[in-house]
Amino acid sequence: MVSVHGGRWCAESRLTNAVIDQRLADAGIFVMAIDFRMPPAVKFPTPVAEINLAIRWLKMHAAEFGLDVNAIGGIGTSSGGHQLLLNALRPNDVRFASEPLAGQLDEDASLAFVIACWPVTDPLARYHHAVLRQMTIHIDSHHAYWRDETEMAEGSPQRIVDAGEQTHLPPLLLVQGTADTVLTPDMADRYAAAYRAAGGSVDLQKFADQPHTFITKFPDAPASQAALNTVVDFARRRLPVGSGGHP
Repeated sequence: MVSVHGGRWCAESRLTNAVIDQRLADAGIFVMAIDFRMPPAVKFPTPVAEINLAIRWLKMHAAEFGLDVNAIGGIGTSSGGHQLLLNALRPNDVRFASEPLAGQLDEDASLAFVIACWPVTDPLARYHHAVLRQMTIHIDSHHAYWRDETEMAEGSPQRIVDAGEQTHLPPLLLVQGTADTVLTPDMADRYAAAYRAAGGSVDLQKFADQPHTFITKFPDAPASQAALNTVVDFARRRLPVGSGGHP
């Protein structure tokens, strides 16, 4: 699996999801946690393209790690979930597949499955939500990553699925806390409904009274442990039969 961290598109690192990545690794699942450039160095869609590059790199080197190239999935949290979902929906989009990879074979960035934890599936709705609630750090992050509201709509997984512009719909697990005030209250439900309507398989798992990033903030809490078990179970069901995995 490729692990993509959150941080309002502008902060944090590959270590952000360490508690999730470690639980997956302990279950015998190979995890490649990645860094990628962020604002102010770059804006959308460059970070999405660098994530696309990382997926293709892992697929190109799958045999070296003893991996089944057709079983590589991804996990992303918050803004990382947003950027991973863009690649999952449109892995060959010229904006996202723009970074060259020396020695690349015929592999693209398509994913066998996706796990998205509290993802920003509708950036424009989240921007309006942040403005209404005067969430300064989130507003500033939107301005740093996006050029304008038109671009927020263009780079929205929700809009892509609503418009039928996706080329791929891998099996999807959505993990969402019901006390998440960083996202609009209906964001996960709207995306799950649109994904199903488009013909995709989606498992929306809600965790009562849990805030944004609850697993990484409170990893030992019962809800976090339950969510981690859900993540591992979903991933392991998609491993090839007889695969031992590689922590």
